[in-house]
Amino acid sequence: MVSNITLGQYVPGKSFLHRMDARVKIVLIIAFIVLVFVGQNYPALGIVVVSVLGVMAFSNVPVKLYFKSLRMIIFVVILTAGLNLFYGRGEPLWQFGFMTITEAGITNAVFIALRIISLIFISSVLTFTTSPTDLTDALERLMKPLKVLHISVHEIAMMMSIALRFIPTLVDELDKIKKAQMARGADFDTGGLAAKAKSMVPLLVPLFISAFRRADELAMAMEARCYRGDINRTKMKKLEYRKNDYITFGVVTGVTVLVILSRIFLGV
Repeated sequence: MVSNITLGQYVPGKSFLHRMDARVKIVLIIAFIVLVFVGQNYPALGIVVVSVLGVMAFSNVPVKLYFKSLRMIIFVVILTAGLNLFYGRGEPLWQFGFMTITEAGITNAVFIALRIISLIFISSVLTFTTSPTDLTDALERLMKPLKVLHISVHEIAMMMSIALRFIPTLVDELDKIKKAQMARGADFDTGGLAAKAKSMVPLLVPLFISAFRRADELAMAMEARCYRGDINRTKMKKLEYRKNDYITFGVVTGVTVLVILSRIFLGV
């Protein structure tokens, strides 16, 4: 089970994306997410998809890891695309009872599938190429203006980073608990929906207990090291924009212009 979970995992490397400023990566990921929904025709969406594939190539992260991150939600992709297949106006291409498939429905299904897959891939790029420490520092710097509203920016960034970091740990713990319960004769694969839901109780209860125990141990460890949030706190690694970061901004700006022009001149 744990081998199929890639969310929150960091893959050390020396690629172009690994060396980029974490703040730049977060901003560019948000830009790509917006572009995914701005592209309302095939040329615009095609530019975004090709750009996402190019970013994945520059990360030097094995492709199988990206597909592992997609494997966990492939059912959601298929279900969402299947439902959108029957939503569309126009001349029916196939009809059975109240279910009708049109050309617009096929377009909707293709678009929604490509959008979800692109979102998963581009989000995975961020976690694969950014360490939890860099991600925390970048989030804190980006949210720094919120301090004017007396919002604890450092604590929010720290909580987000810890939550992301502990996803693989909790999944690993769940895998161990499941194997231990199966060794005791527990059956998680047979029976109806109600039986399977009931069989999850022996997994979830120990998992929650383990999660609370880890949280308590982490809090004690932080207190033992005199952790006091961002009060007079310095950074071991100072974030600085470099030439490659500005070049990346320029490339993404160019992609944004192409997507907008494709939407304007090639139709919606």
